[in-house]
Amino acid sequence: MAGDVTQALARFAATLTYDQIPESAREHCKNLLLDAVACALAGKQGEETPQVAAFASALAQSHESSVIGGERLSLAGSTMLNGFLITAVTMCDVHRATLTHITPEVVPPALAIAERDGLSGRDLLVALAAGCEVMTRIGIGMDWPAARAKGWHGPGVLGPFGAAAAVGRLLGFDEEAMARAYGLAGSQSAGTFAAWGTPTVKFHQCRGALSGLMAALLAQQKFVATREFLTARDGGLFNTYSNGGRPDIATADLGKRWELEQIALRLWPSASTIQGFVTAMFELVEKHGLGFDQVKKVRVFMNQTGVDMHGMFPRYKGKFEALLSTHYCAAVILHDRALTLAQFEPARYNDPTLARFAAEQVETKVDASFTGVQSVVEADLAGGKTISVRCDHSKGSPENPLTRAEIVEKFRAYGKSVLGGGRVEDAIAAITKLEDLKSARGLMDALRSGEEQRTRKSA
Repeated sequence: MAGDVTQALARFAATLTYDQIPESAREHCKNLLLDAVACALAGKQGEETPQVAAFASALAQSHESSVIGGERLSLAGSTMLNGFLITAVTMCDVHRATLTHITPEVVPPALAIAERDGLSGRDLLVALAAGCEVMTRIGIGMDWPAARAKGWHGPGVLGPFGAAAAVGRLLGFDEEAMARAYGLAGSQSAGTFAAWGTPTVKFHQCRGALSGLMAALLAQQKFVATREFLTARDGGLFNTYSNGGRPDIATADLGKRWELEQIALRLWPSASTIQGFVTAMFELVEKHGLGFDQVKKVRVFMNQTGVDMHGMFPRYKGKFEALLSTHYCAAVILHDRALTLAQFEPARYNDPTLARFAAEQVETKVDASFTGVQSVVEADLAGGKTISVRCDHSKGSPENPLTRAEIVEKFRAYGKSVLGGGRVEDAIAAITKLEDLKSARGLMDALRSGEEQRTRKSA
């Protein structure tokens, strides 16, 4: 029944055990954690990272929790900064059914509590599964297209629930305490697409992580809150933020079908909605061997949402707009045959040749039959020939997943300069065998910056 949804999800998160999680879901949780940490290490290069770091360090003056690739801050500070780092350079996961990044909200508070309390890797794995599953199921139960039509942005709306579920599981909540944590999480749900095109959309992620942490810690103190937040007639999430939602979907086959396995990863930096187009572009240059000088015109066909959100930056300004720009990504993939953070440095995106090609020779067009990340790229060649490539499932999607080896390589690529090769390998080994890790503190020790480690040893 609709009124039982919050309680059912609270019972699920509070009672979930390692043995109840199928191997495929466990392994995907490890992939999500590996990828989230890789993204956080890359996030050290984010333009706004210093601003958020300064804000996070000002939240409190204790130093019990590690920042990935950084030092120690308070529980709140590390949760906030790690959440931002994961999403800072636009290459983290996305649950496509809700257009929502999941790991920036779930992973940071779980790492902070697991480290503070010296909990095991198995405890952490169960908490991550609980948080990711609860968050994605609340999202699909909300009837996300209806919520999106009202302007809501998933990370800030759904994120507090996932974070609260993960932290509550680590703190050993029973069903009643978990339900209250959801009530406190929902009371902080916020964030709309009015922020689109600005770094504030990334703030939604880290704020969602912090909101969930606060919800769980307050629930631990037995703070009174509603235990039926999702479907409450007056002000419930599904009724107020959507059209009443689909509560039955939120709990259908709970514990049997794992929605978290539908969380997609990204091999390349750039917005999640254009990952299908990026996949098609790489097929264009790799399979057909096209060179930059051979192409007169590139046409990119996407759905209306894709064009509205990513066809608006033919003349992009700065790194963030370049990361969102279909026009720039087409130009630089064609020219460099690569798309890493190196392609989003000022010297690259300000290159006059690329900027001119993006503005004048790339066109975005709507195909009303397309959904999700579906895309077609057409390239008109100098000799008059046109080559077309279609992508239905982007690289990293559940239908076209990244391999563990590809995720590990992403980790190494962005981690070595921050951590050093030895500690990168230690962290990869710890996450790969997470269920055997005796204490999360060992993982977090490996993930702090080499500079921080050297400072502590010399102190």
